[in-house]
Amino acid sequence: MIVQIALATGFVLILIGFYGALTNRNLFRMIIAFTVANTGVHLVLVAVGYMDGRTAPILDAAVPVAEAASRIIDPVPQALVLTAIVIGLGITALMLAFAYKLYEKRQTLDISKFTELKW
Repeated sequence: MIVQIALATGFVLILIGFYGALTNRNLFRMIIAFTVANTGVHLVLVAVGYMDGRTAPILDAAVPVAEAASRIIDPVPQALVLTAIVIGLGITALMLAFAYKLYEKRQTLDISKFTELKW
């Protein structure tokens, strides 16, 4: 039950983020929308990697090595999400730095004002 809720919430966040990125003209709001969509992707990946009735991937006295494959959760999706969070943070920081430099140069964050590179 909790997995379905997490999946649905993740997909809703992705849709909200894409809607916000496509409908806003303000560059800062677009960056926030992409960050919301990124968070939704992380939630979906964690929900897909969840297996009901299994324990953390720590081999100790509670989980014998012989039964580890059938009793622990695969740690790869969790590691991928942690990596994706760090990469997403770096990309968000880079987008915000670009937005700041654009604002310094043009005194606006409206993307319709940046037309000199259009053909």
